[in-house]
Amino acid sequence: MPLLARMLPAPLTMQVRRGAVAELGALLADSRVATSGRVAIAVGPGQGDHIESLISPQLDEAEVFRVSDGTVDAAVSLGADLRKSAFEVVVGVGGGRTIDATKYAASLAGIPMVAVATNLSHDGICSPTASLVYEGGKGSFGVPMPLAILVDLDFVHAAPPTLVRAGVGDVVSNLSAIEDWQLSNVERGEPIDGLACSMARTSAEALVGRQDGIESDAFLTVLAESLILSGMSMVIAGSSRPASGGDHEILHAVDQLFPGTSNHGELAGIGTVFCFFLREDEARARQVADCLRRHELPVVPADIGLSVEQFAEAVALAPSTRPGRYTILEHLRMQDNEIRERVADYVRTFGS
Repeated sequence: MPLLARMLPAPLTMQVRRGAVAELGALLADSRVATSGRVAIAVGPGQGDHIESLISPQLDEAEVFRVSDGTVDAAVSLGADLRKSAFEVVVGVGGGRTIDATKYAASLAGIPMVAVATNLSHDGICSPTASLVYEGGKGSFGVPMPLAILVDLDFVHAAPPTLVRAGVGDVVSNLSAIEDWQLSNVERGEPIDGLACSMARTSAEALVGRQDGIESDAFLTVLAESLILSGMSMVIAGSSRPASGGDHEILHAVDQLFPGTSNHGELAGIGTVFCFFLREDEARARQVADCLRRHELPVVPADIGLSVEQFAEAVALAPSTRPGRYTILEHLRMQDNEIRERVADYVRTFGS
């Protein structure tokens, strides 16, 4: 019998609104995420006390754990704590580091995880990966997708604006990643998933032309939905392909060479404009650059404190950060001198 359709994984529930954290207990019960067993709550160091004060009255049987940072060690430690008791689910409440550490800990403990995002800095909310720091640098680890997703706009409004805006850079980078996947399909015969591409592109197109900003609930709702949809595209693809191309290779190289330079979304945005510049797609490069500037995001290396030479060094290293992935960087196979020239041309074009 022919396969007439494929089953697509998706969260049991997804809510983007104000007051989500304060009503977490009711949501867990109503959506049948936690019906009889104990619930573990993982919170980060920043707003942990406030979050615990909101959650504890709702969940009498809940046990709260503190996640110190976004490292492998912190995630492994949490996973060990979760294995000691019969928890039905673990809820990760916080920003990207807390959610990623909780996702990995849940996978180690073999229990489902609910993501409650208080920030919108990147698309890890729903992705099947956890980005964690370890002794040798930073890596992505495969994990199950969260069972349910909540975004609390009250907390997002209170988060540092720089981190919230960064989510814009991560979403629009999908446009470059899709181009790279299609290029690999043509040049290398790499299979491409049209549905995953469609979801990733839709999430970026929904955002790139908007004229409002992070002060608006309407904009934050679209940003949250776009980040979640981007994460789901990776679940469907079975890899980060629809949301990570040459743009992300560059950001990983910057992280390796110049750690602490900038955050994930800001670097993804710069990498995206640069990759469209390399493709000589001026219209798309200008569109993305204009979007980044509207949201006060960096566009050229100097905006994040890097020189032309430093950014060129990162571009040269970039392909080695994702061995086997074919992007515009691998396609052009630029030598060091050519890279420096292209970066200098890019800065002259987009530096004003």
